[in-house]
Amino acid sequence: MTKKETYHRYHIATKPAPEIEKWPPRFNVTVGRVGLAKNLIKEIFHFGLGERREVVLSRPCIYGVFSGPVGGFAPRPQECVGCLRCTTEYPDYVKVEPNPARQQLGDSYFTFNHVNTISVESLDGSIPVKGAGYRGKFGGEGWDGMWTDMSEIVRPTRDGIHGRESISTIADIGYSPAFLQFDTNGQVLGETPNSLSIPLPMLFDLSAPAFKNNIFIKGAAKAAAEVGTLIILPVDVIKRLGLTGEHIVPLLKKGDESKLDSLVDFRLVTLSEWDAQLYAAIRQTLPDALVSLQINAVSDELTEIVEAGIHVFQWVSSFHGRDPQGSFILDSIRKLHTFFVEAGIREEVTLLGSGGMIAAEHIPKALLVGLDAVALDTPLVVAVQGKFDGECESREMSRFTFPQKLTADWAAQRIINLAAAWRDQLLEISGAMGIRETRRLRGEMGRAMFMADLEAAAFEGIDGYGD
Repeated sequence: MTKKETYHRYHIATKPAPEIEKWPPRFNVTVGRVGLAKNLIKEIFHFGLGERREVVLSRPCIYGVFSGPVGGFAPRPQECVGCLRCTTEYPDYVKVEPNPARQQLGDSYFTFNHVNTISVESLDGSIPVKGAGYRGKFGGEGWDGMWTDMSEIVRPTRDGIHGRESISTIADIGYSPAFLQFDTNGQVLGETPNSLSIPLPMLFDLSAPAFKNNIFIKGAAKAAAEVGTLIILPVDVIKRLGLTGEHIVPLLKKGDESKLDSLVDFRLVTLSEWDAQLYAAIRQTLPDALVSLQINAVSDELTEIVEAGIHVFQWVSSFHGRDPQGSFILDSIRKLHTFFVEAGIREEVTLLGSGGMIAAEHIPKALLVGLDAVALDTPLVVAVQGKFDGECESREMSRFTFPQKLTADWAAQRIINLAAAWRDQLLEISGAMGIRETRRLRGEMGRAMFMADLEAAAFEGIDGYGD
């Protein structure tokens, strides 16, 4: 008697993974000891040390900043979340200020605010929520210049994050022909559908030369296997570390034909540039594997490459989201998506993208403007407490420093927690837009609003606008 099969909803198992390296606290907390002593003496005279002594011994912080043995005389800034309750109650002698050492983490693009957010998300998979509300800008450059339409009046809210309703986050990678043709014997003519599915629209891309830490790579590969996604790695790294499994995606470059014999169990293979000879060798050695191509420019040559058999394209930007022409990845994705739409073959190709996507909100935005899935890079570094050595924009020249106590298991759990937090936020925004599966987000430009277009429509013709 066979065991009855049951449906299991996809779930990412999160576990606490505390920091293994002491980072600078987010805030500096300074307390004037004279002022604090005067206030304590005043309260002792007013309340006494009898039945109301708990008033004197109370600490004005629910997060434990002043819960040490001597209270505010030796505050614990690492516990501070910046709620500013203490400065509101005791403005004369308590100050909470941003820590300059913390602000130096990251670089000009991957700012310390993004670092702070990912630090919380990778700790235990929770979503950082500011109870005081968002007090930043509501528009700006890059991803901040795009908003999402989440009108609940015309689109009922889907409640997938709480488990009461299912929202699928599956992404398909591969080829689906516009139609099938059959011969007189009922056999399919031409190419047949060939695709694979991953349970969330996020891959890991560590194919850049900047990623050299073996323990970090092993941890990321383990995390990819745990969450069911893919990780792109140079073929030499795969062979050196002995990595195997269907979650591994080898990156091949021109002249790597001799390395194909060791690739037997991979579902997807990536080319760093188009090379007809290498592609032919892959088709002969791995006839069932999907082949993707990394690109950073849009040209008519792409349609010829599709005709040659490539149906998966990965747009690769710098870590700051710029292509060689200086365009930001948001605009590059829109251009690439529009190119295939106008060519009439958008449904036949899969578009991936990497570089410049460093926050949970960037995932749905990238999907809305045309991607099928996002390949994460530098967020994985920050998740394992990696530090940037200067400006890390170049995929070839950037340098990262990792904790000395780094282990593959700890790194894997931190990345798993990050993936879980970002998936939950994808469920939130999908639910707010009334969308029940991530595949419907792709190219759904009706749910996207662009600040530049809205401002032009509202203010064009008014004196001073655009000056």
